[in-house]
Amino acid sequence: MCGVSLLAFLLLLSLCAEASVHDYRAEKFAAKGNAFVVHGGSEGIYASAPNLTDTSSPPSNPDSFIRFERITFRRDKDFSNFSSWPIQAVVFEVEDRERIGGSAYGGQRAVCCTGDLAKLGVCAEGQVIYRPSVENPDWPQVFGVSFEIDDEEAVLPLNSIQITKTGMYNLYFIHCDTRLKELVVEGKTVWKNPSGYLPGRMAPMKAFYQFMSFAYVLLGIFWFSQYARFWKEVFPLQNCITLVITLGMFEMALWYFDYAEFSETGIRPTGTTIWAVTFGTVKRTVARLVILMVSMGYGVVRPTLGGLTSKVVMLGGTFFLASEVLELVENVGAVSDLSGKAKLFLVLPSAVLDVFFILWIFTSLSATLTKLQTRRMMIKLDIYRKFTNALAAAVIVSVGWICYELYFKSNDVYNEQWQNAWIIPAFWQVLSYSLLCVICILWAPSQSATRYAYRDDGSDEFDRDETTLTLIKPSPISSKDVPSVPDSRPVKTSNGNSNDDLEEDKRE
Repeated sequence: MCGVSLLAFLLLLSLCAEASVHDYRAEKFAAKGNAFVVHGGSEGIYASAPNLTDTSSPPSNPDSFIRFERITFRRDKDFSNFSSWPIQAVVFEVEDRERIGGSAYGGQRAVCCTGDLAKLGVCAEGQVIYRPSVENPDWPQVFGVSFEIDDEEAVLPLNSIQITKTGMYNLYFIHCDTRLKELVVEGKTVWKNPSGYLPGRMAPMKAFYQFMSFAYVLLGIFWFSQYARFWKEVFPLQNCITLVITLGMFEMALWYFDYAEFSETGIRPTGTTIWAVTFGTVKRTVARLVILMVSMGYGVVRPTLGGLTSKVVMLGGTFFLASEVLELVENVGAVSDLSGKAKLFLVLPSAVLDVFFILWIFTSLSATLTKLQTRRMMIKLDIYRKFTNALAAAVIVSVGWICYELYFKSNDVYNEQWQNAWIIPAFWQVLSYSLLCVICILWAPSQSATRYAYRDDGSDEFDRDETTLTLIKPSPISSKDVPSVPDSRPVKTSNGNSNDDLEEDKRE
């Protein structure tokens, strides 16, 4: 049981890799059970595609492999006066995880061969225990190197392992010699798929972001053409939507270039990744603030947010910081070294702020709908009802997807479903884009767009010092608020229009 727990812990150390070129810079071995290990990487790799059209010449990029390039183990000079047991590199597909380790007489499971197991003749003492796979006797792949007396470094022979079966592959450097103090590993391994250096789990994201870039371009063409045609009718809310679309176009393009360069070189471009993360975080923050302001009636039934401006800005700033830190750690930092508690510590702030956004949005929407219905602004009421339905649908779908995501991850402890894992982050991008499309349709620039905008004539007046739950505060009753004897003549406003023109439900 302990051996299974140990192996599970080793696999969970890294379900994500920073790059397909894995650098080891004086990585120290950590004691796990009766073994000392360094995690070398975990990636989904597709088998090399066979060349069915022309067997006389190999395909242009045929190989899927894991290549070891000058892997060097170093020990301190003070501990170099003995010949060591071998330090081994163990490469196995996740389905063969149970073939690593063993136990004597049904006792405690161990990764390293003990004296009792050696007496049974099933392994050599001081080496990693493993059993060949039934399907492929050459797997798991285990090879190593030992220190001779007075040697301070040992170099692993150059080796390239060809991948002939699609799967999630794991690499660990393991030794069983308790005398090897302060042992470190240096060098690098190169992991390659047939289509490039992108890990198999990330490979579909390159095509996905290419598709999303095209989708944002189409949305941008529609929006900017309408914006250019009716620029005189544009009101502040539409400027905010324009900003969100622009940020989305930059974000999708940057993510595509990030994955494209990653696939080409095997090293993730830090600068491009940081820019993509930042643009994405700014877009999500602005989008949430726009939805919140729309829910409060900004630009439609009120000219400003009044006393709520500072609170909205504070919430947006806090969300930006929490999301930026989380995204930078997940996409730029060494995620493989992040513990579950640390992940939870980073995810929780963003999740709590999202819940706060949702509660504030729907509270404000409820109050705005009530106010519009009371004032009988039927055109604006109709558009707000459609907006509310779209938001409600998005929230319901989001909750359902979160439940599915939890189910997916809880049933995929060893990342065996890595080929489908890209769907999880892709869904959120599609949902965000869909909601943005709905907003663009509802508030697209048009000749009659001013019908949906705030009109500074008294008919759209909302109290400017309201809270999220109270939209109207008691105020002294002015003469114009006192009911008068009905007059058959329309009352003229300062711009010459009658009050009848201000009643949208009577004109539309």
